[in-house]
Amino acid sequence: MKILVPVDGSMHSLSAVKTALDFARMKGAEVQVISVVPYISGLEAHEISPSRMERHMESYTKVSEDAVKQACDLLFAEGVTASCSKTVLASVSVPDAIIDYAEQEKIDLIVMGSRGLSTSTRFKLGSVASQVVKYCPCSIYLVKVTA
Repeated sequence: MKILVPVDGSMHSLSAVKTALDFARMKGAEVQVISVVPYISGLEAHEISPSRMERHMESYTKVSEDAVKQACDLLFAEGVTASCSKTVLASVSVPDAIIDYAEQEKIDLIVMGSRGLSTSTRFKLGSVASQVVKYCPCSIYLVKVTA
């Protein structure tokens, strides 16, 4: 069994890592951790300068790398072997990148947080989790965090 855990550094994705850890122990599953760096596109040249766009991309990449490291450190500390990588996008959406990765790697289960780092939460129609649930061909386990 192959489990994919997309992480973004949020407490929801950290809870998803802990849930995947339990699945891995129960099923002897292989865990793969990715973080998708969103590509800033569709902005006119007068809206954002190239240097500012580069700084934003560097910032997103740093957050992505830190999220993957935190997730893998947790898995390794608990004795679970994981494959850890980062996905950088060229022009696709974050949900598409997760779905494409799952299809390429023949993932059996995606464990992910129901929400992420986005500030808009409850009524956001196009959220990453809802898009992955809607279009991904494999099973999805959404982890909710209650405060």
